[in-house]
Amino acid sequence: MKKSNLLLAAAMVLFFYGPVLSQKGKDVLQPKDGPAVVKDVDILDEEAFKPKQIDTTMGLAVIAFGSCNKLDKPQTMWNDIVANNPNIWVWLGDIIYADTTDMKALAAHYKRLKTNPEYKKLRAKSQIIGVYDDHDFGQNDACKTYPMKKGSQKCLMDFLDIPLNSRFRKQEGAYQSYTFGKGNQRIKIILMDTRYFRDTLAPDPSKQKRYLPNMNGDMLGEAQWRWLENELKNSKANLNILCSSVQVIADDHGYEKWGNFPNARKRLLQLIVKTQPKNLLILSGDRHMTEFSKMDLTGLPYPLYDFTSSGLTHIRSGNSEPNKFRVGDMIVKKNFGILKVYWINDKPVVTLQARGTKNELLQELTVKY
Repeated sequence: MKKSNLLLAAAMVLFFYGPVLSQKGKDVLQPKDGPAVVKDVDILDEEAFKPKQIDTTMGLAVIAFGSCNKLDKPQTMWNDIVANNPNIWVWLGDIIYADTTDMKALAAHYKRLKTNPEYKKLRAKSQIIGVYDDHDFGQNDACKTYPMKKGSQKCLMDFLDIPLNSRFRKQEGAYQSYTFGKGNQRIKIILMDTRYFRDTLAPDPSKQKRYLPNMNGDMLGEAQWRWLENELKNSKANLNILCSSVQVIADDHGYEKWGNFPNARKRLLQLIVKTQPKNLLILSGDRHMTEFSKMDLTGLPYPLYDFTSSGLTHIRSGNSEPNKFRVGDMIVKKNFGILKVYWINDKPVVTLQARGTKNELLQELTVKY
């Protein structure tokens, strides 16, 4: 191997594994055999770990997104996603299922996905941004009490190739925003962190629902609320996409959702009305199915949609669930989401597509702003 390649390999080992090795935590997935670990670290995919800067000058005509990806299940969706020629892929959490407090194990899960040949095809053609949910944060239904949340944020940002000097690495929490394109056809993508600062859930003792409303609980924490208000209020984009790992609008089910914290959900909806971002659309994941939800907010001059796409590798049991805000059907098939955007002057027209195995079109909705 050339000396330059040796230096690159050494740098990648330090970059991807160095800082997390110092974190303490229970070994959940770490093999006890020392040499086997060294061997795994030595097998590096140099191309997969070349940092890729996000190019925000690029316009976005096709946006793809998804969530809930188990590495022990076949990674069969990536070719279908690539077939749509997305300009960007947005992760909405459960990128991997690690469920661990061992940051070496968490980093190893991300490494396994990042070096997957099929995922690399997407990475070669599309920009990639995203945020974690619970299983890649480190624990099922995890929140602000998760002890390794700083290490978890670091592992995510390493996986996403976020530069070491980025402001996103200097803050607590993985919330981010990016504005793409130029002039009056800019698109802003805002990624909220619904784990790092979230309060604890309130289990339902009757077991009729998984959780009951926590009337005093919060989702974002005050620092993130201030940041979000600024991002919405000062947005220059004519299409704003607000990303949440859990559903915002759907409120009838008893699983994870913004509705488990009613005051936080009310605050978010009121903030959208207060700041009046142009043409805001919500994307969400988590639920192992796909659906469109819609609500009309007094004072907001357009309908608010929440497009949920979840289950790249697996789906939920049960084919029905109440959702008074649903438009169309709840579809329980493995899926990913596609947004196709075109413009009439400064007005976006967005086609929402839920797609499945073999790129099957499961459901479609066009929103004209």
